[in-house]
This record gives sequence, C-alpha cells and structure tokens, in this order.
Amino acid sequence: MEYSDEDVDVIIIGAGIMGSCTAYELSKRRLKVILLEQFDFLHQRGSSHGESRTIRTTYPEGYYSGMVVESARLWEEAESEIGYRVYTKTPQFDMGPSDNKSLQSVIESCRSNSIPHRILDRRQVAEQFRGAFDIPDGWIGLSTEMGGIIRPTKAVSMFQTLAIRHGAHLMDHMEVVDIKKDGGGCGRIRVYTACGKMLSGRKCVVTVGAWMRKLVKTVIGLELPIQPLHTTICYWKIKEGLEGDFSLESGFPTFASYGDPYIYGTPASEFPGLIKIAVHGGYPCDPDRRTWATDMGLMQNALSPWIKKRFGGRVESGGPAFTQSCMYSMTPDGDFVIDFLGGEFGHDVVVAGGFSGHGFKMGPVVGRIVSDLVLDDEAQGVDLSYFRLGRFEENPKGNVKEFEDQVSSHVHP
Repeated sequence: MEYSDEDVDVIIIGAGIMGSCTAYELSKRRLKVILLEQFDFLHQRGSSHGESRTIRTTYPEGYYSGMVVESARLWEEAESEIGYRVYTKTPQFDMGPSDNKSLQSVIESCRSNSIPHRILDRRQVAEQFRGAFDIPDGWIGLSTEMGGIIRPTKAVSMFQTLAIRHGAHLMDHMEVVDIKKDGGGCGRIRVYTACGKMLSGRKCVVTVGAWMRKLVKTVIGLELPIQPLHTTICYWKIKEGLEGDFSLESGFPTFASYGDPYIYGTPASEFPGLIKIAVHGGYPCDPDRRTWATDMGLMQNALSPWIKKRFGGRVESGGPAFTQSCMYSMTPDGDFVIDFLGGEFGHDVVVAGGFSGHGFKMGPVVGRIVSDLVLDDEAQGVDLSYFRLGRFEENPKGNVKEFEDQVSSHVHP
C-alpha cells in the first residue's frame, strides 16, 4: 500500500522483531504505517534471525516477569491470526549454586509474581529430567512450566505479514541517515535515507538494534551507552542413541546455568542430534565492520567443561559441531531502553533498543508498549521508569541491582 506524504501516521525505522511487532500493532489499530529496513527483510546481519530463542518468566528483575506473561499471550494471538506456529512450549530449568544472588532473586521473583515453581535438590533434578542433568552438591534447580522456543526468522516474517495484511507499507534497502522535525508545534517528522528519499510522518519509532547508538548520535548528538556485541551460538552433538532424551518432543527444557559465565541452552530441535548450548556474552564490535570470528577460547574454557560435568558425557564436549553469529545490543545494566527521544522531538519520536540479548521473547509486548506511547504518550500495565533514557545520566551504570554478584549474572538471553 502506498501513502501520500501527508497520510503517513508513523514511520518505523528498523524491521527486526521490535519494529515488525510495532508495525503490526499500530497497523492493527488502523494507523497508516511505513516500516523501513536498511538491508533485505529477514537478513542475518542483526539480532532477529536464526533458529531459536527462549521464552521464560524466570528473571531476577521482577518487572520482566509480567511482561513475559503478556508477551506469551500476544505470541499466541498472532499465531492464531496467521494460522501457523512460531512458539513451542516446554518447561524452563534454571540451576546454579544455592548461594548465587541472581538465582535467589529469580526464586523470590517467582514467589512475588505468583509464578508456579519447584526448587529441586540434586536427586530431584535427576528424577525430574531422567538423569539428563547432573548438578553438583551445593547447587539447586528451579523448575517452571512456562518456557519454550520461538523461531526468530519465522516470527519476524509472521509479524511483517500480519502488518501488511492490516495495511502497513514495508520498504527494505532504506538506510536512514537522519531524522528531523519541521518547525512549529505541529511539525511533522522527516526521515532521510541514504538513497536520497525523504519520508514524512506524524510520529516516528526507532528500533534499529545494534545501530541505535550510531543513529541517535547522528540525530541529536546523544551518546547512548548501547554497546554492540558479537556473540556466538553453538550446537553440540548428542551421543548416538541418546538423541531422544534431549528432544523438544520428550519435554526436555530450555535451561540456564547461573554463575560466571551465564550459560543457556535449548532442547534438540532445529538440527537433528544437536543441542544448542551457548555462553551469554561476546566481544564489542562495530555492526558495520564485524570480523565474524568465533572466540574458540571461550568455547573450550567455559562451555566444554560445563557440558562435560552437567551432561555426564552424554553430549560430546570436545567442541561445537558448528556455530552461528549474532549480535547483542548491551546496556550497562542489561535493561531495555524504551522512551521518547525528547529534545526538539518531544514525544514525537520513540526509541526502543538496548535489548541486551534477552529481549526477543518480549517483542510483542514491546510492540504494544511502543504503540501505546505513540498514541497516548503513556503505556498501561508496565513501569517504564526502568527503561528511561535519562537513567544513564544519573548513573552511568544505569539501574542499581542488589543481586549483581557476577559480571554476567544479571542479563540473560
């Protein structure tokens, strides 16, 4: 659908999961929306591609659990509308030393948010998961029913398709180089692209992932502390004959191991006989000049020993069968940025970024929140004070968290 220049209500910049969910939500509310992408749609250069992401409510920060619950409902509503599935449920299993502050905060968050859960000792873990996990003495497990896998590329495609059905106009190969506001109280937002095109709308949403810091600095000169990280996803071979024990169909859980480093994984699903196990983290990169190199030292020194100990030789731990590259957009506190850009733009430009390797599962609820901000200048049912732009001016480290006992323990995929 084509709009005339004066018809456009909202221009959304960035067609990853957040921009695509926002385009769907706003077009569903009958706004005239344009969604811009600097590369091909469904490209693999950012953070919204690949075979799987986890969904879980087990967060040390209590303010995320409710967002995940709402997001799970919205995932299912979108699936019902499109007619196919991108979200497959399975339990979530968290483990770690019993005195780990982050894990204890997760347990407290489950209690305060009325999330059904079980705390397991070593014997109970072995019983519940048929011996698949072996945790040491002094560790505990936390089992919750709300976990699962989301198919990222398929999910982004789903929301883009639904946005088109509701009248949104999608344009790729439209790299945005600047955003300006016309003078006057009712000035429109003008978006300029590298190919020389200018688009005009009443409002604008910026969801450009790892490119957020670059674009915001260009537009208003603000240096947002959002650091792109190159991260590596690893797949490991299950010993022959044991593949069924680790399968999604058998009820094997999505899982996370607390400590330094934080390790996470999913059941065998995407690739037969392989299980996804990775370290949460990576090394700083320029999203336009990545080396795409895998940190094999991290694989050998952190993942291999963990796999050998936790799975008792049932997964080959010598090295991953293969790896894939992705990017995080890390904030200092691991929390999102969802706010008005401010300055001359006031409430006419909303930014949503810094999702820190754990935001994908919340794409639908972020789309809902951003749409509320665009339409009503406020969002219902969520405390956005944790996601303010200005928090880094008050404290360069952002939100202070009592459980920060390890470098990587407070942010999760």
